[in-house]
Amino acid sequence: MDTAQTEVTQLPAGSPVKTGFLSAGDTYPLVLTPATGAEGPGELAAWAAQHRDYLATNLLAHGAILFRGFKVSGPADFEAIAGAVCPELFGEYGDLPREGVSGKVYGSTPYPANQAILFHNESSHLPRWPLKQFFACLQASETGGETPILDCRELARVIDKTTLDRFAEKGLIYVRNFCEDIDVSWQDFFKTQDKKVVEKLCTDGGMTCEWVRGRTLRVKQRARAVSKHPKTGETVFFNQVQLHHPYCLDPATRKSLVMLFKEEGLPRNVYYGDGSKIEDATMAELDRVFWKTAKAFPWQTGDMIMLDNMLISHARKPYTGPRKIIVAMGEMVNAVDLPS
Repeated sequence: MDTAQTEVTQLPAGSPVKTGFLSAGDTYPLVLTPATGAEGPGELAAWAAQHRDYLATNLLAHGAILFRGFKVSGPADFEAIAGAVCPELFGEYGDLPREGVSGKVYGSTPYPANQAILFHNESSHLPRWPLKQFFACLQASETGGETPILDCRELARVIDKTTLDRFAEKGLIYVRNFCEDIDVSWQDFFKTQDKKVVEKLCTDGGMTCEWVRGRTLRVKQRARAVSKHPKTGETVFFNQVQLHHPYCLDPATRKSLVMLFKEEGLPRNVYYGDGSKIEDATMAELDRVFWKTAKAFPWQTGDMIMLDNMLISHARKPYTGPRKIIVAMGEMVNAVDLPS
């Protein structure tokens, strides 16, 4: 898709960067391209460092900014640009594989290529998450592999008000069971064999934990489903209900897992904050709204996109052929600091 130029966010004459959108009528992502076709990642990094206020303002307005045509070719290029926008990139993120040399660039989530990754806001099920998230495409897949994005402000407007109010009032409880041979082991996840160390890590992270039959670790985390953006005060549908709710599994997998572990023992699940089940009908309606609202674009090798993680939810479509996406995150936010 070619970028359709718009006057809404034009830069001054002579700027090495020009603005547009992927198609007429879009409001996100904002697309930045080289004005002359000659600028590369080094020039983009230098420009970004000088125009942080411009990028910050437009990220809040549009939620996502796509840099296209700057030929980002490796972790070093990517980190230089992301670091120019967000000097304090986060280098302590979970168990994602590292890329590059600094420890602040990650490989994308390992997940079967023939399956979709559902919509989520990064780490929204935890007490702390990145406000800014960056992706770069070092190799586009042969087919598929798009990263659909959707505006969480728009979700809060179009989701049925009764449903939204119920999520806002009750909040969520995320449940994870570290089931042997199904998910990562608790020993690998927490990088320890000591149960007492695990219990302290859970407590420090705001989670409750219990040992089921003495060996399976079950952790529970309370979180909001609806939040206020810390900079704009806008209401956002900010959570990971699709990634955790069993409705979103294919029916055969769900049936098999429930037979093996029962509902309470599923590797991942999510409930309303009062412990009651989130209805399948509610999840079906959310799924319909998500995909109706989302925007997807084919990656081009060398693309880079910046998201406001609280304004934009992202997913991933199945793909064929080799594909390489790298990730960086920064500007960490604590749930306790959000406006009520």
